[in-house]
Amino acid sequence: MLATVLYEDGDHRWIMFARDPGKPDGIIDTNQYLIQSGNEAILLDPGGIELFAPMLSSVLKYVPAEGITKLFASHQDPDIISSLGLWDQALPNAELYSPWLWESFIRHFGMNNITYKAIPDEGMTITLGRIQLQFIPAHYLHSSGNFHVWDAKAGILMSGDVGAALEEPGAPLWVDSMERHAPKMKKFHQRWMPSDAAKHDWIRRVSALDIKIMAPQHGRLFKPPHVADFLRWFEQLPVGVAIKG
Repeated sequence: MLATVLYEDGDHRWIMFARDPGKPDGIIDTNQYLIQSGNEAILLDPGGIELFAPMLSSVLKYVPAEGITKLFASHQDPDIISSLGLWDQALPNAELYSPWLWESFIRHFGMNNITYKAIPDEGMTITLGRIQLQFIPAHYLHSSGNFHVWDAKAGILMSGDVGAALEEPGAPLWVDSMERHAPKMKKFHQRWMPSDAAKHDWIRRVSALDIKIMAPQHGRLFKPPHVADFLRWFEQLPVGVAIKG
């Protein structure tokens, strides 16, 4: 599992885990994130069950298991949280923050020790060490109960499936041209994002943020000016168009 430090300021840092060279064929590639502040850390969308071993090995190089006090699942999909049952054994005193809507579904992945912290529809703010993290509503993008994570101090928005692209192994980490990158995102967003109203609500929310990095769950990450380029592109993109007739 490859690890990339995205941000570091004293004991506050973001680390991305992705592009696992040992990933089984047929498994979608995902980006996992660790935020650390002081003696606490949170794992964002920690991955599928097949990634648990390389994820755990990689994460423990940066933070001890007892330092991981929180997990976050943006929604219920297996590619981001089916590893929960194994994290439940490795992190017996942690909390999982996830939409209230999906609690009874997510528990099917196994959760005997970790405490479920239901995020209300309007979102919430939590404290991690010396910083605060905001869970921003992203409902129907693509899940009916869905949230993104905003770290105002770092200027990083973990944007889940928004901004995601499915690419070949070895693709660059950063978007360098929206003109070249947009075709890689178009079909994914049109198929998986079902609501223009939800899309516009999300754009309104995040346009007010000073985003230094937009970090999706799949594919490349965005820095200015490509963050603004993406928002303009997404705003005009018709979504929910897979079924016609």
